[in-house]
Amino acid sequence: MLDIEVIEDPAAAEASLDPIRTRILQELVEPGSATQLAVKVGLPRQKVNYHLKALERHGLVELVEERKKGNVTERVLRATAASYLISPVALASVAPDPRRFSDRFSAFWLLALAARTVQEMGKLIAGAAAAKKTLASFAIDGEITFRSASDRAAFAEELGVAVTRLVDKYHDGGASALASGARKHRLVVVLHPALKTNTQHSPEKEQDND
Repeated sequence: MLDIEVIEDPAAAEASLDPIRTRILQELVEPGSATQLAVKVGLPRQKVNYHLKALERHGLVELVEERKKGNVTERVLRATAASYLISPVALASVAPDPRRFSDRFSAFWLLALAARTVQEMGKLIAGAAAAKKTLASFAIDGEITFRSASDRAAFAEELGVAVTRLVDKYHDGGASALASGARKHRLVVVLHPALKTNTQHSPEKEQDND
């Protein structure tokens, strides 16, 4: 079972968004049969079977084992992942494209970059799983509080300079590097306001201090 599976197929995305099927996927983090699920979700077994067949058809659940009980064969299934994320590929015709614009101060460009990250990482994770290899990746997540907009701007400027310096130091774009098996990597650095909690003012009532 994967920790996270990225759904690219539009039909699979549609199937996963059904509230009952979402609940079934949640319950099937641990293997279970239609009979067991029927008790947990409060539906007839035949109805649960209908939803299970749809999820299995789209590759969102998998067969773990079959148990013989008299003349009946009980199928035990499990979700293919603990969590699911729908890739922008599922909305290919309207998915955001970061190549359309490259304004580093644009929140919409940040979203486009995040969408591309989901798309690319989904394909990379699937490929690594199929090849039974570990995917090399690295991420940093943290929070920083700025006293003023000018401090935030100064931080962003210094961060950009530091990252550029590191890229210049380690990047090897020569033909010899690619010929020797060097692997190109994607680098994305983002900075955005943290979501407000219930104890803070609502976004509608608060203006930025730019």
